[in-house]
Amino acid sequence: MKNQFIKKATLLSILFIGLVSCSSESLTDTDTTATDDTVVTELHAAFAQFNTEATDIYLSSGGTKVTIETTGLPNHESVYWGSSSSLYKDEPDVSTTPSLMTSNNNATTITVDATPNLTGSSVSTELNTIGIAVSGASIFNDQEGNGALSSAAGSLDWTGAHIGPGVYHYHLEPKAFSNDDDNLVGILLDGVFLYGRKCNTTGTYPEDLDTSGGHITTTQYTGGVEEYHYHIINELYSTTGSYIAFAGPYKGY
Repeated sequence: MKNQFIKKATLLSILFIGLVSCSSESLTDTDTTATDDTVVTELHAAFAQFNTEATDIYLSSGGTKVTIETTGLPNHESVYWGSSSSLYKDEPDVSTTPSLMTSNNNATTITVDATPNLTGSSVSTELNTIGIAVSGASIFNDQEGNGALSSAAGSLDWTGAHIGPGVYHYHLEPKAFSNDDDNLVGILLDGVFLYGRKCNTTGTYPEDLDTSGGHITTTQYTGGVEEYHYHIINELYSTTGSYIAFAGPYKGY
């Protein structure tokens, strides 16, 4: 009888250990899924800085994504508004492209991760919209067509933007709302925010940026919590006398 009791007790112990092991594996799988697909219930505080007349920003996909719909029409002056607009700025040195803001379809919609995935692979930027600026207009990379931006430098307005082809967009530091400061510039396709050349934490140009131009510090919109974000890199682009908005690669894909 004693041997039978020992055998039964041993069997029960094995079954209990097995159940605990299975439960632990299930919790781990659940935790991993939650981490990869984090649900948020409210927009990041930085989104309050976006031009509300141009943008409609809302949580989507059950709170795991943020969708940004924009008219693409910025709330600042430019020669590209055309002389009939109250936002027209006379820029005689700019070799304007044929399109005008008022006759061009600048509308763009992007959807980004509400919580950027910073554990994936770095991805190079491509042509066309790589992000949306706080003004409501698009952000492009450091290329013009399939060549260097220098070929189109003469068509860039005072705030580093032009139309050609498609939407009005910034290639350079947008001086209309970020000029050698720590101001929010916009958000990129990977869900990471882009700021000006200076760091809000130190008030100086950051020296710890990674290959994407980003680092982890607090910003004016994180309530004291450190967060990964990009900065416009403080290196002049040779033919423009200004600074590339974002060359990449993305960190958050």
